[in-house]
Amino acid sequence: MAAGGIEFINVTRRFVSPKGEVLTAIKNVTFTVEPGEFCAVVGPTGCGKSTTLTLAAGLDQPSAGTVRFSDKVVNGITKDASFVFQTDALLPWKSVLSNVALGQIFRGRSKSEAQRMAQDWLHVVGLAGFENHYPHQLSGGMRKRVALAAALMNQPKMLLMDEPFSALDVQTRAIMSNELLSMWEKTKPSVLFVTHDLEEAIALADKVVVITAGPGTVKAIFKVDLPRPRGSVQDIRFEPRFLKLYQQIWEALREEVSRAYERTSTIATANMGAPA
Repeated sequence: MAAGGIEFINVTRRFVSPKGEVLTAIKNVTFTVEPGEFCAVVGPTGCGKSTTLTLAAGLDQPSAGTVRFSDKVVNGITKDASFVFQTDALLPWKSVLSNVALGQIFRGRSKSEAQRMAQDWLHVVGLAGFENHYPHQLSGGMRKRVALAAALMNQPKMLLMDEPFSALDVQTRAIMSNELLSMWEKTKPSVLFVTHDLEEAIALADKVVVITAGPGTVKAIFKVDLPRPRGSVQDIRFEPRFLKLYQQIWEALREEVSRAYERTSTIATANMGAPA
């Protein structure tokens, strides 16, 4: 696996619940993200999608199996990686410019040089003029742009994204998807993108990995053979090939969503009938 490639080889992750029960989040997960490839991971709630991100980042370790990045086993915090969380991780007491520059300062650059680089990336994401604003003064979409600028300015070989646009309205979400593709194409890091939105997954990714209802394992992998550059994600969703891919992937995903829903309903019913 060349620099930037991500590999999951028979990966299992177990947790111990507060009651002492052993719970398996993912089981025997195997898939590969080639260098520079955009891979989306979809599956029902609670199937362990986000666990794949924490394992790739080195924030957690597998109970069994191996995670490799750039052909090296991940056994600590992964270098050359950036993480974009579901809720933006901006520091509220720092300005936009300072938030974006922070990663480069941690990497040893001088404050002035880091801020110069941050200024350039704020131009890229369309936030020139907002350098001295604070996160609470920005819209949700603008905060996501700041988070993307901070992540991509470090020129990571691996970009990990955990439902980064889920809290945005539909229109802003589409705009941010276009922004992400535009920025990703400048540096082409390997991307592991977790989402519940199948349309979003197909519009953005080169590959879609479908995870089963928990304990999650890989049910199917689909290659998204839509040409790049993709153009507007709003428009690509009407193309015949997009609709065909959606139908194929949804067939694999629908059963898992139903299984997860039934399991949740059963647990809720049992809890309602349990003595207080």
